[in-house]
Amino acid sequence: MNHDPIIKILRLRRNLLKDIPLPCYMTPQSAGMDICAAVEKEIVVETGGIAMIPTGFAMAIPVGFEAQIRPRSGLAVKHGIGLINSPGTIDADYRGEVMIPVVNLGKKDYTIYRGDRIAQMLIKRVYQARLQVVEHLDETIRNDGGFGHTGL
Repeated sequence: MNHDPIIKILRLRRNLLKDIPLPCYMTPQSAGMDICAAVEKEIVVETGGIAMIPTGFAMAIPVGFEAQIRPRSGLAVKHGIGLINSPGTIDADYRGEVMIPVVNLGKKDYTIYRGDRIAQMLIKRVYQARLQVVEHLDETIRNDGGFGHTGL
């Protein structure tokens, strides 16, 4: 019995975007599905700039799961292209178009073309925790050691 979640996907603006691939796994063991840019014309993201890139789809994620939107490593390493809120979360109750918030951290302007693979999406199980207010926390070796406490 297969326990993989089923993600219902809705192609938006079908007549205008039928050439844009839906998210897909590029290899049999890929953790994430590549997401393509559904831009009508090229978008130049200036150095230090941010652009919201449409994907042309909306989806229904089952309760108990989320979609994590992450940068593509090749774009990050070669061009400094990332996601401003990486990783981004799409909740199970969101039904709007998936948008990709691209940031250019590179040294040159970067052009996004129609159909470019711009991000990846992982489907992950999530839990809603219950909070318990207490008077004290148990002690650990680390305790309140924060940023850089083990040496950088």
